[in-house]
Amino acid sequence: MNLYVAKDRRGILSVLFFVVLLCNNVSTSSSSSEVITIKPRHLSLLKSALQRSSGEQSDLWRPLTDQGWSPCIDLGNSPSLPDKTAGYVQVFLDGGLNQQRMGICDAVAVAKILNATLVIPYLEVNPVWQDSSSFVDIFDVDHFIDALKDDIRVVRELPDEYSWSTREYYGTAVRETRVKTAPVHASANWYIENVSPVLQSYGIAAISPFSHRLSFDHLPAEIQRLRCKVNFQALRFVPHITSLGDALVSRLRNPSWRNNKEQKNVDHLGDMTNPHKRQEPGKFAVLHLRFDKDMAAHSACDFGGGKAEKLALAKYRQMIWQGRVLNSQFTDEELRSQGRCPLTPEEMGLLLAAFGFDNNTRLYLASHKVYGGEARISTLRQVFPRMEDKRSLASSEERAPIKGKASLLAALDYYVSMHSDIFISASPGNMHNALVGHRTFENLKTIRPNMALIGQLFLNKNITWVDFQQALGEGHVNRQGQIRLRKPKQSIYTYPAPDCMCHV
Repeated sequence: MNLYVAKDRRGILSVLFFVVLLCNNVSTSSSSSEVITIKPRHLSLLKSALQRSSGEQSDLWRPLTDQGWSPCIDLGNSPSLPDKTAGYVQVFLDGGLNQQRMGICDAVAVAKILNATLVIPYLEVNPVWQDSSSFVDIFDVDHFIDALKDDIRVVRELPDEYSWSTREYYGTAVRETRVKTAPVHASANWYIENVSPVLQSYGIAAISPFSHRLSFDHLPAEIQRLRCKVNFQALRFVPHITSLGDALVSRLRNPSWRNNKEQKNVDHLGDMTNPHKRQEPGKFAVLHLRFDKDMAAHSACDFGGGKAEKLALAKYRQMIWQGRVLNSQFTDEELRSQGRCPLTPEEMGLLLAAFGFDNNTRLYLASHKVYGGEARISTLRQVFPRMEDKRSLASSEERAPIKGKASLLAALDYYVSMHSDIFISASPGNMHNALVGHRTFENLKTIRPNMALIGQLFLNKNITWVDFQQALGEGHVNRQGQIRLRKPKQSIYTYPAPDCMCHV
């Protein structure tokens, strides 16, 4: 019968999800008997950070100067679409919002290579957060289709004659129309040689798995620029995300909105986005705090929670990855000196303070669930008392449409991050990489932490605040949004120059 026996990806992910739930329950029950106390780990630096003087530094908030590069994705006199399409291409994308975003861009490129019609990509249910948001729940599908109308054909759904080609159809048996052998970073020729025959025979090809299935190198210039066009122009969030995002940005730039709300009892998006009701806008920075339990456990680093925390993370790590975390073979000092430990909220607070952000800084915290909760964030909040997030800036009624939907919550953070004066991430990852590339494309200031340097500085328990500031400043002179040309095998979405930017 050729039936899949636990080989279907959805089945595997479902099993993983239940394992995660089990582990969370075990961790929760153990933590009730083992109280994890979170204490500041860098008291001397923290004391200096809390005593730092106020007053904005003009150099810090000054926009990037023109670097001589500009977006260059206009395909110009590109040939018109052929009269006949080679067939329909489907892709099934897993991962979080930003991994799916990259997959969508690659899907458009593959459809172009094959002269095929792209079906709006299917987004798998997130196995951890159980987010079932579809493409049309996150992205403006009409804008997507219209923006690409001169490049490829895009349809919302398959015509009736192919309506059988569903995710469930491919999850129950081997199907001749499914292409599951695409290697990671496949070339354009691979698709022409292996997928075109399927299109010719059946008029449809479903590529799954698809994430990271298109090379970043050795592709025609028009294909590279098309990928950037999708990422930076065609993928626009749905209106209720952009409206709420605009409201949050307005409130960050105009903190007196709270007084207006109390005095006038207004808290409507229309009021806060009305230009006639705005005061002179202020500046704000976004901190993406990537510090969830998975991240903490997988890193195998010590985060100051004592024996109880070490035990809880070790149990979680063993049950999830069953000893396959290579980092656990190294000591905490070795991992930190190599820059392989995610920065805690406390460490990010010290970092930002040393960079020159004062205690009046409007700081937006873009983050999902932080491991350790408010107890872990409290030190950061001490250093930056004007820190805000989605919950503090938006009412429960405004957040209702995105409540419990990880992809939409991430989309809102992405939107606010793209409209900030400065963006900084606590550690590399999909969100970090996506925003670094997008903000590079728009020439926006983005601080990229030098993880190895920072790890070594925090290991020095005798370092003074002055030396800490000086070392950080010197180590980040050229890490504030300066153009970095893409190297072979690097992502075009993180490093859009020179493929999608022209040197003027």
